[in-house]
Amino acid sequence: MVTHCEESPGASYSVRPPVIFNPDFFVEKLRHENPDAFLELVLSNITRLIDLPGTEFAQLLGEEGPKTPTAGNGGFFRSFNFLKRKDKGVVFGTPLTESCIAQIYQLIEYLSKNLHVEGLFRVPGNSVRQHALKEFLNSGADVDLEAGDFHPNDVATLLKTFLGELPEPLLTHRHFHVHLKIADMTLFDEQGNKTSVPNKERQIEALQLLFLLLPQANRSLLKLLLDLLYHTAKQQDKNKMSAYNLALMFAPHVIWPRHMTAGDLKDNLKKLNNSMAFLIKHSQKLFRAPVYLREYARVHFTGTKVLQSK
Repeated sequence: MVTHCEESPGASYSVRPPVIFNPDFFVEKLRHENPDAFLELVLSNITRLIDLPGTEFAQLLGEEGPKTPTAGNGGFFRSFNFLKRKDKGVVFGTPLTESCIAQIYQLIEYLSKNLHVEGLFRVPGNSVRQHALKEFLNSGADVDLEAGDFHPNDVATLLKTFLGELPEPLLTHRHFHVHLKIADMTLFDEQGNKTSVPNKERQIEALQLLFLLLPQANRSLLKLLLDLLYHTAKQQDKNKMSAYNLALMFAPHVIWPRHMTAGDLKDNLKKLNNSMAFLIKHSQKLFRAPVYLREYARVHFTGTKVLQSK
């Protein structure tokens, strides 16, 4: 987002609010006004970057359920308990909505002011205080976290709890195998042989496209969360929490399929943790549509091309 202020003689900022320019405006316009064209455009570029066999492509589209192992009968009982928890106003354990995010944003906003706390997100908070705060949020209440009744560790632990109780991970089951493929994107040497060096630019491009396919509520919360973790890692000299340390805390809630243990994921565990760390480190680039997508959408609506400056 780019802001500037339109001024007129005698006008002040308080009178004339800033004009907000969204570089992805035409991309979002295409999404809402011509969703079929939008989906085809995004998918064609994802498959240009990533080889997705038929089953994985169908899973990305939601046409086929994710093929992931479950731990015993956990899937049935979790679903059953989830149905019982569908109480009016409940935030925890329910499908993600914008109203849920509005409640959880209170936690994020408070934590953003306490990033200096050592061991933030790693040190558990007090369970009694967390339960009380959870009940406040489930009731739809606005909570005065600045009053001092709750410690930042209480709030940080409860944010993880909220993510862990979502019916599916924030990045969704549909996208799981695509994230594994993105993690495997590496550079080629001069002879055309694949190396072990990550191809960061292509990984970022693929994630930008994939994030455009997330449900809007997931995308909104993911951006808020990654922004928070990015700025937490920027203060690791105070809080001792690097991007990788934070990834270990959040990968199970953001990427791991539900009902899967570290044992189930042992072959991909390091890859998933590294992927989460990558999301945190590069979060400030991941929520922009690729330039060519923005240009296509702009031309689609205006019919005119402009020279792109590098």
